[in-house]
Amino acid sequence: MKAAVLYDIEKLKIENIPVPKISDKEILIRIKACTICGTDVRIYHYGHKNISFPRITGHELAGEIVEVGKKVKDYKEGQKVTVAPHIPCGKCYYCQRGMQSMCLNFKAIAYHFDGGFAEFMRVPEIAIKGGCVNLIPDNLSFEEAALAEPLACAINGQELSGTKLADTVAVIGAGPLGCMHIQLARVKGAKKVILLETSFSRTEFARNFVMPDVLINPSRENAIEKIREETEGRGADKVIVACSNARAQEESLKMVSPRGVVNFFGGLPKNNPYIKFDSNLVHYKEFYVVGTHGSAPHHNRLALDLISQGKIKVKELITHKLPLEKIIEGLNLAQSGKAMKVAILP
Repeated sequence: MKAAVLYDIEKLKIENIPVPKISDKEILIRIKACTICGTDVRIYHYGHKNISFPRITGHELAGEIVEVGKKVKDYKEGQKVTVAPHIPCGKCYYCQRGMQSMCLNFKAIAYHFDGGFAEFMRVPEIAIKGGCVNLIPDNLSFEEAALAEPLACAINGQELSGTKLADTVAVIGAGPLGCMHIQLARVKGAKKVILLETSFSRTEFARNFVMPDVLINPSRENAIEKIREETEGRGADKVIVACSNARAQEESLKMVSPRGVVNFFGGLPKNNPYIKFDSNLVHYKEFYVVGTHGSAPHHNRLALDLISQGKIKVKELITHKLPLEKIIEGLNLAQSGKAMKVAILP
């Protein structure tokens, strides 16, 4: 089979390698679509502590079951599936308390196991037992289903943020996840959604795609004052920083309302993760600061349902489709911001 094998940092080769062999308790799927995540770009350039080379990366994936182990129940050849990449152990302190995304002993597709930038992928037994394999609704394409993974992360983020009816939600960043957050906030019942973005192309895309109630360009106007104007001086109930920008994180602390929530959804670069944090703002306004870095398997199932029901649109987010042989071009497109989502079709 063809696969994009990452041998080391920035050493990626398209090779013909054997199709994975599965045990009696595993599944083999033919990958139909694997979208590129910002994490894939970072792994390509910097590696990851949980990855040993060589490794096939790619974790936003969808495919078709082509082989089922003799002892696997509930799945059969020909079914369309996604695989939630974060595999919880189910036994640790956090798993036992329903916080699977914080599992102390997790394993992950594209990190500990080979991922979706290949023609075929082995689904390990622990992923099947952990509820990570989800059937794709008939009305969804493989490309749409692959985007259940980032949407699952957004669902986790808004659960942690406590988005609820009548909230005013400010989303910083109009990338794919920012656009998902805007839609999800409405599903949660937000009365007003404010988008902050400096890129003209992404602003126009979001204006036509998710139609936020208010658009603010922080490079041209005072975003903090504009947020206050839109909220009778209180600030936004929820501020979701859906970009990897230190200044955005710092300014979000001045945009949030008393007793509101700031969510640092986008992580900062590993070599410069620090910001200026005015703790007196938290002290006097009694707001909360949370972060989000992933999701649990049940979030993936919820994401598929929301997309299938038409409550969250994702098809338009896929701006580029490339064959596996052009994966480096896809990584460059994703990094440059010229693409929203790039789908690799092995």
